[in-house]
Amino acid sequence: MMETMTDLWAIVVDVWNTSFLGLNVGQALVGLIVVALAFAVRGLVGWMITKFLMAYASKTTTQLDDKIVRALSGPIRLIPVIIGVYIAVLIVGLDQPDGEGPGINVVRTLIVIAIFWALHNVVTPVSYLLRPLQRALGPVLVDWLAKTLRILFIIVGVGAVLQLWGIPVAPIVAGLGLFGVAVGLGAQDLFKNLISGLLVLTEKRFLPGEWIHVDGVVEGTVEQINFRSTLVRRFDKSPVYVPNSYLSDEAVTNFSRMTHRRIRWMIGVEYKTTKEQLQYIRDKTLEWLDNHPGFAKPPEVATFMRVDSFGPSSIDYLLYCFTHTTNWGEWLELKEELALALKDIVEGAGTAFAFPSTSVYMDDGVEVFVPPRVAAHGRKVDPDANPEAEEMPERVARGEEGDSD
Repeated sequence: MMETMTDLWAIVVDVWNTSFLGLNVGQALVGLIVVALAFAVRGLVGWMITKFLMAYASKTTTQLDDKIVRALSGPIRLIPVIIGVYIAVLIVGLDQPDGEGPGINVVRTLIVIAIFWALHNVVTPVSYLLRPLQRALGPVLVDWLAKTLRILFIIVGVGAVLQLWGIPVAPIVAGLGLFGVAVGLGAQDLFKNLISGLLVLTEKRFLPGEWIHVDGVVEGTVEQINFRSTLVRRFDKSPVYVPNSYLSDEAVTNFSRMTHRRIRWMIGVEYKTTKEQLQYIRDKTLEWLDNHPGFAKPPEVATFMRVDSFGPSSIDYLLYCFTHTTNWGEWLELKEELALALKDIVEGAGTAFAFPSTSVYMDDGVEVFVPPRVAAHGRKVDPDANPEAEEMPERVARGEEGDSD
């Protein structure tokens, strides 16, 4: 009986020492508790470390270190987890005397993740150091460089993790190269749009926030210039995603880079307007434009107010001028002021604006046909010429005279 109990106890001990994935159950439980505690306190510890670093960063005059500390808040919260996992590895015994083993590789993997995560996040605040390059490259191209660096850090980080676990990276890269050739053959438009986007940025055709027009494609305000397409917000607030190849190959009008905004009107006055009145309207309009601060003056721009043509029902002026502002709302206000001033000037000249009309001229020798009813009610009829004429009004009054079928 004693031998049986001894054998049972030996089985229990063996199970306790090896049943948890070949590890000691007690040590494994302690390791799990340590890791759970590390995850539980990572937020508090990360907040304390970040606050400590922010206290030193706030003492400097630059804001760059403050932004870097905020960007590192995520990787900092991973530090307690790395420490907890390392302690758990030591407790469970997954390390080896030579510093190798699966447990140590897990710790190294977490360290690699923390390092490249930090580098990925730091790219954004550090990109502000590239502001001097924005004049040469443009803010959007600098933003593209920052995005490329973030993607590069992710790729290198994944390669470092694979290398830690003994997975050769070179064959994977070679395989991806062959796969990339196959994908490239079927994604020519994607690469075409990518290259077109780079051309748009290097040529500085437009920037986010500018108003552009591409004939037959889109007109609106540029919001984002992405790798493949550009987001243009139309004036009805509808988003339009335009492939970059269209914006690179087609003619693009950038209205936001206008130096002035033009007003071009054809103004018609009546044909009875005299020569003196025409000159008065011309001179007063040019005088009003010259005295208004909102309108540009020659020789900066061309300004005209001339009798241009004789229309079908009007004598037409050509008014051609420019405003200093290019803002659409302010431009509309100046147009309204000019329209009201023109009305006062034309009325002050003693004439009026013309409008489309048709005149019919009749020769004196043309016989005018007058219906019988009209003749009976509106004209005196010679009784000798028409014996029934005297009876006509009475017959009409009695209703005897009607339309004949």
